[in-house]
Amino acid sequence: MSDTTIDFYWRPGCPFCMNLERSLEKLDLPLNKMNIWDKPAHAETVRSIANGNETVPTVVIGDAKMVNPNAGQVLQAIEAQAPELMPDGVEAPRPGKFAQKLNKLLGGE
Repeated sequence: MSDTTIDFYWRPGCPFCMNLERSLEKLDLPLNKMNIWDKPAHAETVRSIANGNETVPTVVIGDAKMVNPNAGQVLQAIEAQAPELMPDGVEAPRPGKFAQKLNKLLGGE
């Protein structure tokens, strides 16, 4: 069992949150959902990640902190930070050519 969680920060009425949540729930991912309007600490966490803004969805998986990610980015973070949470038969998408070149320039694979 992993100690790493998929922390999903959201707020009511946010269409971006609803779309991402729907996509991730289709994959049967275990989301730890936190409404930033319910607890000031949740909003503070998001502001600390999003340059002082309360931009949602914000997703935290281990050391990966993402502001308004798409489902593919979340899967890539799961693969890197908590592969044991990856659903059976699901693979994270590979980054596009630009991202691959940028990663290589920055010393990645």
